[in-house]
Amino acid sequence: MDSPGLDHDAVVSYITETFPGVDVVTAMGATFFSLDSDKHWPNFATIVTTDEHDMGSPSNLGARPNVYRLNIGVSRETYDRLVGGATDPDYAALDRVLPHPVYARQHWVSILNPSAETFDTVVEPLLKEAHDRIAATRASHPNVG
Repeated sequence: MDSPGLDHDAVVSYITETFPGVDVVTAMGATFFSLDSDKHWPNFATIVTTDEHDMGSPSNLGARPNVYRLNIGVSRETYDRLVGGATDPDYAALDRVLPHPVYARQHWVSILNPSAETFDTVVEPLLKEAHDRIAATRASHPNVG
């Protein structure tokens, strides 16, 4: 099955080239992006290629080669604006910003295989917000995450 949108490696390249000092860890079918090379936490974004850690395989990643889910931690305001009113989202839909199937309560959003247009207009600002939130926390509290 063809999977529209940017591929996994293009997203990893964008994040690592755009945000200085990003720490990248790959494990268990996931890529984690943080600003802490010691603890690798907290993450501001993740990319998963498997549903094995999600209850019920909501994104149906295992059955669709080359489909991945980009997860981004955003502010409460951004979360509410984008997906706060979502009821019964289709977590397997491509190129749509959705509440994260597991971490929505922590204000994480997700998107499967964003198109180039969606990436440029929607995802890039969300990644910047997520990165900047973690960077600001680190700057104001250097000994915390």
